[in-house]
Amino acid sequence: MDMELTAEVKYRLLAQISHEIRNTLDLDEILNHLLDMVQSVLEYDAAGVFVLNQDFAQLRRKQIHGLIAGIAMRGFNTPAPSVDPMVSEGKGIIGHVIRTGECVVAPDVRGDTHYVCGRKETLSEIAVPITRNGRAVGALNLESNKLGAYSDSNLEILQFVADAAATSIEKAILHRQILEKERMEEQLRVAHQVQSRLIPKNPPSVPGYDIAGICIPTYEIGGDYFDYLQLPNGKIGIVVADVSGQGIAAALMMTSFRALLRTQVQHDSRPEHIASALNRLLPEFIGDEHYVTSVYGVLSPSEGHFAYVDCGHNAPMLFRADGSVERLLVGGPVLSGALTGVSYRTYEIGLARGDLLLLYTDGVVEVEDEEGEEFGIERLKATVKRSQDLPVSEIIHALVQATQEFSGSRNYRDDFTLVILRRE
Repeated sequence: MDMELTAEVKYRLLAQISHEIRNTLDLDEILNHLLDMVQSVLEYDAAGVFVLNQDFAQLRRKQIHGLIAGIAMRGFNTPAPSVDPMVSEGKGIIGHVIRTGECVVAPDVRGDTHYVCGRKETLSEIAVPITRNGRAVGALNLESNKLGAYSDSNLEILQFVADAAATSIEKAILHRQILEKERMEEQLRVAHQVQSRLIPKNPPSVPGYDIAGICIPTYEIGGDYFDYLQLPNGKIGIVVADVSGQGIAAALMMTSFRALLRTQVQHDSRPEHIASALNRLLPEFIGDEHYVTSVYGVLSPSEGHFAYVDCGHNAPMLFRADGSVERLLVGGPVLSGALTGVSYRTYEIGLARGDLLLLYTDGVVEVEDEEGEEFGIERLKATVKRSQDLPVSEIIHALVQATQEFSGSRNYRDDFTLVILRRE
């Protein structure tokens, strides 16, 4: 069926497209309306419209997952679009059009080098690109059971229809992206609420001791963790941990670490035993490619005794009442499935009256200024020593303020976590 693309025809097509799709932002609905509308001006036995999330030039550097934004088909019995080689690999006439942005009229598909059989009855085919920002991100395709069913005049009409619908398609894609962004933000907000409940709101009340901690994630949720654990005989377990990576994945691994730790301390709270058990069990939850660094210690308040194990973590710092500062002994490996048969050693220190113990993650000392210089250990020491006689919650506030002033930002590039305890 040949039709000349006159001004009158253009006006009628635009009016028809506008009428069909002006009141919806649903991409699938728009694509189905488009195929129905095309049938009123061009006959077909099968048709399809395919829209991708981005163009093929970008896809070469990306995975195919999430490739298809929308698809509508008539008269086909094909594989699922996500594995269809015409779309996912740029094969066939459809794939060629999307990949190159060229129009195709195939009077006899049996002689077309790009053709891949999608339905055995098809003898001729026509396809035009759908473009966004000057790049082809989709195709509108018609197939006929007759030879030579389509001509160059049909091509002009079909391209006009595709171009006229492209704006509505783009709006629908942007609308979907906004909805997905809002949905993700809502999920992150809920995840933040859940994770915030896993971090202690208040320190334990331990006569003779002042204890406080803080965790500021880089994103809504993060992979740093600290906790206080009530143990038998009035002892207190204290842990600071850092999971490799950031964001959702790190947060999930942190949750697994917390659950395992709290389960293990119910049976045996000795630091070296806890570390060995975690190193054995964690790979089932976080895999072999991830790891956790941690300091876990047990405070015996009446004796002023702190026994701890360090698993590849930043060395705790002990600020003595006489003004001296010690970086405590470390030596244990990180908690990781890649390390089997390792052993951990418990170290012990005594806390005299006025002594202050600082546990922290690397996000505290690796804060950078505009020139890329790190806040570092020495600035950390100096900040604590200046405020050593204040309540530990105020010392934490001083450290937050000092690091933010140093970086010139209230945001941290890595999760920021520390715990301070002082024997009064």
